[in-house]
Amino acid sequence: MLYLLHGEDEYRRSLQLAEWKATLGDPTTVALNTTELDGRRLTLNELISVCDAMPFLAEKRLVIVYRLAARFERKRGATEDDLEEDPAFVGQFEEYVNRLPESTRLVLLEDRKIEKSNPIYEIVTKSDQGHERQIAPLHLPELNRWISDRVEERGGRMDRAAVEVLAAFVGSDLRLLDQEIDKLLTYAGPERAVTEQDVQLLVSDAQEANIFDMVDALGKRDARRAMELTQQLLEDGQHPLYLLSMITRQFRILIQVKELVVKGTSAEDIRARLRLHPYVVKKSTAQAANFSFEQLEAIYRKLHEVDAAVKSGEMEDKLAPVLFVAEVGSQPGSTQRRGTRGP
Repeated sequence: MLYLLHGEDEYRRSLQLAEWKATLGDPTTVALNTTELDGRRLTLNELISVCDAMPFLAEKRLVIVYRLAARFERKRGATEDDLEEDPAFVGQFEEYVNRLPESTRLVLLEDRKIEKSNPIYEIVTKSDQGHERQIAPLHLPELNRWISDRVEERGGRMDRAAVEVLAAFVGSDLRLLDQEIDKLLTYAGPERAVTEQDVQLLVSDAQEANIFDMVDALGKRDARRAMELTQQLLEDGQHPLYLLSMITRQFRILIQVKELVVKGTSAEDIRARLRLHPYVVKKSTAQAANFSFEQLEAIYRKLHEVDAAVKSGEMEDKLAPVLFVAEVGSQPGSTQRRGTRGP
């Protein structure tokens, strides 16, 4: 049998591979009969030699070839002549897989999506022995559902708000999500559900959420609170330039969200157009109301000035976020505007 397993979701790829291995029998015997090959430098003779070998004390052997199909991905603007590999390989490979021993399971493992025009993809899907499966990253609402299902599988409970915040913090990295779910369920114990506050407290990437709180404080002209949060982020190990980039990103989002809100765009359409998590849209919509367009644009320009000053050596990087927050926090409160944005 021939399998093509491809896509960017490394965690679910590994689960699928483990599931296939489990069908082959005892793990120790499977390990003895598993060979892994690098498809980028693989010759057809090497592949045939491994695949034709009889399994040892077992009925099946497993051959895993990494990145063979990627080797034949045509780069933008390239032609057939640009492929470094012997073009005869494709034809010989196609001929061989049609006589692949019944005792061999050949898995072509790719860490990204393989296009249908790829010759290896075409061979797999046309072969009577071929099976193709793409493992694409999960997006909303599938990601939230995956978290909820994973929590339930482990006998735990998690509030809906906690699920949404966890997805917003970690994103579609399922391996990291799995680790964070374990940590959260252990912390909450069997007696109660995991809350949004638990996620804020424990998730390794959750300190980035303090960016939201700091921007909230700036919008409310609570300079003292904004400064406390900025100092805390720096003390927690955030690099000043990284912190500055996160602040810049959030104010860029606020400008985009405010423009769409003024036009009457729904929260769902904002999420789709800006490709943001609903939690981020909700927080950013509330934050944008605390600033006028003029203030947001002035802040955004200031951020670029600070960034340029740091990179030119005119300002020390450790002082950049602190001075920015001090200046913005001391400005007068926003005057809310209604209607469409002027030129």
